[in-house]
Amino acid sequence: MDSGSAKLETMSKKSKSKRKVLTTKNSARSNSRRHRDYFDSHEVYEHDAHHVSDNRIRLGLSSSSVSPMTVEETFDQAAKHGYDGVEIMVTHNAETRDVDLINGLAKDTGLEVISLHAPTLLFLPRVLHKDHWEKLRITANLAKEVGADTVVLHPPFRWQGEYALGFVDGVRAVSQETGVNLAVENMYPWRAGLREILVYYPDWNPLDEDYDNLTFDFSHASTAGMNALETVSEIFDRLRHVHLTDGAGSLKDEHLVPGTGTMPVAETLQHLAKHNWAGDVVVEVNTRFVRKQSTREKMLADSIAFAREHLGLDENAPRRYARSHTRTSERPSSRGGDGTAD
Repeated sequence: MDSGSAKLETMSKKSKSKRKVLTTKNSARSNSRRHRDYFDSHEVYEHDAHHVSDNRIRLGLSSSSVSPMTVEETFDQAAKHGYDGVEIMVTHNAETRDVDLINGLAKDTGLEVISLHAPTLLFLPRVLHKDHWEKLRITANLAKEVGADTVVLHPPFRWQGEYALGFVDGVRAVSQETGVNLAVENMYPWRAGLREILVYYPDWNPLDEDYDNLTFDFSHASTAGMNALETVSEIFDRLRHVHLTDGAGSLKDEHLVPGTGTMPVAETLQHLAKHNWAGDVVVEVNTRFVRKQSTREKMLADSIAFAREHLGLDENAPRRYARSHTRTSERPSSRGGDGTAD
């Protein structure tokens, strides 16, 4: 072997020895089963108690719950079903960042713009701006213009360079600069066979990072195999925003109507009410594949009824879904009247 080949081999070995491990064993399903077993054997929900927070908890409807995802339809559906306000996901659609349109609809319906969801999804890399920090600043300033005090955002991907490396401190800096709460959302690991691929940085799970504000999503937690009640208890003081939905413990991000999956959603909402939580709960369910408008509207109506019931906002409501962690087969059907899966 000549000296050049030996040098290349040495460099290759050195590089491999320093390479970070980007995968770990897939434990989501086993964790989900373990959490379900716990709730099946431990009664957590207080059936005979009525808890309601001393603080106002606003109930919002996300534009991602409305199909088609238009701003006007979001306001119309939110007003029709008695929501307090809306969350608008900023997308390629220009009306999602049309301040005059959004403010006009808010005035016409009497609803609040509770939050904006920043365009940090994988398929929205250049919406608003190609620079990630500038994108967050623009979204935060849009939020102020429409009266929203919170921007929901996802953690960055590992390949997003300096944005990813400086994300924790940068989020705080943008929040302080704009005066808007940037609430980082829990995500989930991607899967490849028996391994989990760690694509988010610093992590898909924001619990261990020094964020000031957090968003908790039940469907993401289900996909990740997280214990929702335990997690919410741990982050209670930093929890500003909840995406209300459900999951059945599959590897898909399902966004089911709350109470139709296997997550302890009712128990978690009651916990928030009991401990005087202050924040916003926004319904984010998947209605994209529902064919009938009547079925879609029932999903939105059932979701806010579930929220009001378990947050103690509807004192006379029967505790229909008090054991939201029970098996899917024991729950009301999660299919629409036309046989289309939710």
